[in-house]
Amino acid sequence: MARVRRNREIKRIFTVTLAAFILIASDVFFVAVGKLHIRSNTDLTVYADTANIVTETTRALRGNIYDKYGNVIAQDRRTYNIVCVLSKDRPAVEGEIAYVQDKEYTAEVLSGILHMDKETILNYLNQDVYQTELGTSGRMLSQAVKEEIESYKLPGIEFTDSIQRLYPLGQFASNLIGYAQSDENGTAVGKMGIELYLDSYLSGSDGYRRYQVDKDGYVLPGMKETTVSAVNGYNVYLTLDEGIQNSLEQALDITRKSFGADAAWGAAMEIKTGRVVAWGQYPSFDPNVRDITEFNNIGAQLPYEPGSTLKSFTWAAAINEGKYNSDAVTDGNSFCYSADSKNNPVRSYGANYGCIYNARNKTYGQIDFDHGLIYSLNTVAAAVQTENITPQVHLDYIKKFGFFSPVDTDGIPEQTGMLNFTWPSDRLALSYGQGSTVTMLQLLQAYSAIFSDGTMIKPYFVESIVDSYDSSRVIYQAETTVKGNPITEETARKVQGILERTVNDSDGTASGYKIPECKLIGKTGTTEWAENGKYTGKTISSIMAAMPAEDPQVIVYYAFRADYSPIAHVDTEAQQTFFRKVAMTYGFTDNPKDNKPAEPDEPVTTEIRTFTMPNLMNHSRTYAEEKLADMDAEVVWLGEGNSIIDQYPSEGSKIVTGKRIFLLTDAATITLPDLTGWTRKDITALWAVSGFGFTIEGEGRCVSQSVPPGTIVNKSVQIKVKLE
Repeated sequence: MARVRRNREIKRIFTVTLAAFILIASDVFFVAVGKLHIRSNTDLTVYADTANIVTETTRALRGNIYDKYGNVIAQDRRTYNIVCVLSKDRPAVEGEIAYVQDKEYTAEVLSGILHMDKETILNYLNQDVYQTELGTSGRMLSQAVKEEIESYKLPGIEFTDSIQRLYPLGQFASNLIGYAQSDENGTAVGKMGIELYLDSYLSGSDGYRRYQVDKDGYVLPGMKETTVSAVNGYNVYLTLDEGIQNSLEQALDITRKSFGADAAWGAAMEIKTGRVVAWGQYPSFDPNVRDITEFNNIGAQLPYEPGSTLKSFTWAAAINEGKYNSDAVTDGNSFCYSADSKNNPVRSYGANYGCIYNARNKTYGQIDFDHGLIYSLNTVAAAVQTENITPQVHLDYIKKFGFFSPVDTDGIPEQTGMLNFTWPSDRLALSYGQGSTVTMLQLLQAYSAIFSDGTMIKPYFVESIVDSYDSSRVIYQAETTVKGNPITEETARKVQGILERTVNDSDGTASGYKIPECKLIGKTGTTEWAENGKYTGKTISSIMAAMPAEDPQVIVYYAFRADYSPIAHVDTEAQQTFFRKVAMTYGFTDNPKDNKPAEPDEPVTTEIRTFTMPNLMNHSRTYAEEKLADMDAEVVWLGEGNSIIDQYPSEGSKIVTGKRIFLLTDAATITLPDLTGWTRKDITALWAVSGFGFTIEGEGRCVSQSVPPGTIVNKSVQIKVKLE
């Protein structure tokens, strides 16, 4: 009996399953062949015939790039463009017409919101085209303006969203940061610099909603709908210090004007960690307008003969080998040479291949080896290389210091330089920094050993990469990388002692770089610039220094290329501006009360305090005024609205006493402030938060504006600003 019941149960299950299968199969058959959806009794002909699959894309935001304090260097801003569908052939949406039918009313509504002339809008709407936009006034609209237009439910008025990549600081380490640009799909893609090298981290993933509608725009109930959320990119925090970087940018501009330099570059790096806190060059560019004339990152991609800054390594090699006597003397007038059986140069007082002389053929008679470095004598450098050690030993040390090899940091492209070491003259030239080429990036790494206990540290720029949704989730965290110990601590301290005299002795070659805040140690360099194998008549003047002298913490380097000038190491206003900013930022001050600000044009306050910028979005003016009351900031209100729709700086940014804060309450029009005395950074911030068009000419501070202060302007107005 049990077996019979079991067989009956199996038969019943089989019958039910077969019936269900037949029902499903018949439904599929009728959908595929008869185009009838049995469950809803819906005619699917219109679906198959119109192939009306709708895909709505949600753009992901690219990750932000910040400096070490959280100040925004690069960020995305979501904006919207109006699209007016004019064709009557446009399929209806859920039974409602989906084109602009009442053009008069539509133009009237839009003119009031966009502050456009009604007749101008009607001219756009009366075109015989499928769809149209409304020019610049209908582009880059804020979320608030979009929502206001949508509240009128105007048929045929739709929006496309776009992502605009903004760089609020303007020209700011631009050849390092690079830029991102929208591709043909409207997605921002890194094209240069860190934006390119870290594109896989910064890029997000667009989301979408995909569904099917009939010819009247209705969605069939029960049909599958696919929704994938957009995922924003990761945020990147750099090691750069906004204040120090701005000081470097200012210094480079001073050099350009003072010496007519066609190129200048510099950096600052923490010796013990490798963090690069400033990195800049001229020519550079504003990534908001991409006025690029120099695409190379000079500090990493321009190999050049460094000149006498390389002499420090010649002395370090001899000292580390135990073959150096500070008090020993040598001929400081000339070094004439011939060659031994291994093609090495040897001093010769008779027949010779040639002679080495000092800069401007200065003679010093018999001079001790320490002063050979203090006075930066080529003749003594040649003697150290050939008489205290050998050219091969010298070369071995040069390679230990990382020259002619990639530094390999943060994915940035770099050149490794070129070694010339074939002929006796090539080998001698290496002792005083000519004939072979290196990069600033290599110099920073190598000097980290000279200026420390002999430990060589790799420079780096990227501090961390963080999840943009959860700041506690760190994707990447930089660590200090030791690249070796090419010399002992004793050797490093000995070289530091000589370089301290190079700056602080009255007749030291680097004495023109002293600053009042603290003592420096350092070494100058001057060398000819070669192009296509020939010297051009231009020279590269440079200074490598560290501070404070008694316990070096930060390396500073500065170089520029210009026609030869005998005062290149005397007229050092630019370098001192930069060095003093570093000293004050790190507190390297012997007499703080006597310090003068490195940037005298900046507002001076009796007390400088730091605050965190609150979130003011969608709040009232009253709320914002209360939140900012204790910050002693200059608040610039943009628009006459009562609700804040955008702000700069963004939430969480660090702001200091006296800094300008921009609050936008109307995306269509603003009353233009008086820009006199504003910096490029301030004007770029105004442009970023308002979306209005600015053309900035020159460097420095604003001296004129094409549109008078107090004028009510909209996005169609181009405002030209001149800086000096």
